[in-house]
Amino acid sequence: MSTYMPKAQEINRKWYLLDAAGKPLGRVAAQAAILLRGKHRPYFTPHTDCGDHVVIINADKVLLTGNKLEQKIHYRHSGYIGNLKEIKYSDLMQKRPERAVELAVKGMLPSNTLGRKALTRLRITKGTEHKHTAQQPEEWAL
Repeated sequence: MSTYMPKAQEINRKWYLLDAAGKPLGRVAAQAAILLRGKHRPYFTPHTDCGDHVVIINADKVLLTGNKLEQKIHYRHSGYIGNLKEIKYSDLMQKRPERAVELAVKGMLPSNTLGRKALTRLRITKGTEHKHTAQQPEEWAL
């Protein structure tokens, strides 16, 4: 008996809906990363892209536990000398909460072509309304 290896054309991608309201940021990001990689499937293989599409709603209601809201800082650099930008998560959650969730999910995906490809299947919205109702996403319980 040989091991089953899924091929790219054999994979049927599903759509899942995650509600982030009142849940810790890390828990939501971890579940999204599992779905994006396809680790919930019985035929998961690390070298194959067999993940699903994920829609995260209520990104503005996600929780940061402890003092992370005031102490955690996101840094980005443009590549030019002296252009290190920083923003506290309290400001980031007010201005762009979708970016905070995206950064958390990106940190839990592999840093290669599979991770970058999986991140393209992630959709994040602030409120409860999303524009992917035609795909009929299934509710995923955290």
